[in-house]
Amino acid sequence: MSFLNLTGKVFLISGVANKKSVATHVAQTLISEGARCLFTVQKTEQITQVEKLFPGSPVFVCDVASQDDINSLTSKINTQLDGFLHSLAFANFSEGPKAFHETLRRDYLEASQISCFSLVEMTRALKPHFTPTASIVTISISNTRATSYGYLGPIKAMLDSTVAYLAKSLSADSHIRVNAVGAGPLKTSASAGIPNYIENYLFAEALTLRKKALETQEVANSVTFLLSARSSGINATTVLVDAGMSCNGFDQDVVQKYAKD
Repeated sequence: MSFLNLTGKVFLISGVANKKSVATHVAQTLISEGARCLFTVQKTEQITQVEKLFPGSPVFVCDVASQDDINSLTSKINTQLDGFLHSLAFANFSEGPKAFHETLRRDYLEASQISCFSLVEMTRALKPHFTPTASIVTISISNTRATSYGYLGPIKAMLDSTVAYLAKSLSADSHIRVNAVGAGPLKTSASAGIPNYIENYLFAEALTLRKKALETQEVANSVTFLLSARSSGINATTVLVDAGMSCNGFDQDVVQKYAKD
């Protein structure tokens, strides 16, 4: 028997955008461990992409910007869920980088709904389907304070706080856990839309203790552990997964390179 004991377990995965996404890696890992995955996508045209990656798996459209879509999600699912991965984030950077104080209200509210509050709304809709000890995991970032992540930084900080409040709320009548993985910069298609991301990604790689960038599969491994019952002692927590980057702000190789330049 596998250490994670996931055979026969059922998980809902939201956020599969393409083969490089965190959600894709998590689903592949869960399935390799004997679990079954169901999927939600934001738009109808994304169904084909998920079906190609995961043939035979159910795929439902749930645009988390739509209250009606979220409310109707529960009627589409006819099975108990052992866990739920919320890997959704969106921000409108179509006008390029802006100073934070120039962020438009409509952009900030839209990003807050999709990237953060949808976790609460989807949990509420799915709660009747969760097993008593189900695990919910969302994807955050390694550092939410004044990072080069546009206005998604403070929204991810909101997400981290929401995780604790949601876990506390659910504890009133269940043992459902809620956690986040605070991932360091990753090479995903979604990250390509963030202004100046490549430079920040390379800088983050230089700050890792091993001098090697964080891999998406490493984040997926941590998510899979948190979705499993083996992590039963972890709740209301953001687990940092960044290959040591956050402790290494004064790496001497980086400092000397800057000083020479």
